[in-house]
Amino acid sequence: MSDWIDPDDAPLLTPEVLARAAIWHGDKLIRPATGTYTKDWSKTGRPPVGDAPKEAVSLRLDRDVIARFRESGPGWQTRMNAALRKAVGLG
Repeated sequence: MSDWIDPDDAPLLTPEVLARAAIWHGDKLIRPATGTYTKDWSKTGRPPVGDAPKEAVSLRLDRDVIARFRESGPGWQTRMNAALRKAVGLG
């Protein structure tokens, strides 16, 4: 079951989407769908940079610490990384 509610959140009906869509006339299938329309997840995310790519981790931090960094706007995660590097003597 979908949790989609707002029509403004509906996916854009591009020519590619429509070309793959099933066509129905009432309850009669005129043309079945041709494959699926899914995002190519292999091309998402940031590629590794240089010889020492960053590593994604799960970390529990105090809410007020996260809020303070987020208040500083876009790039807050990079600034948090710089603050941690400085705290451990790497920056």
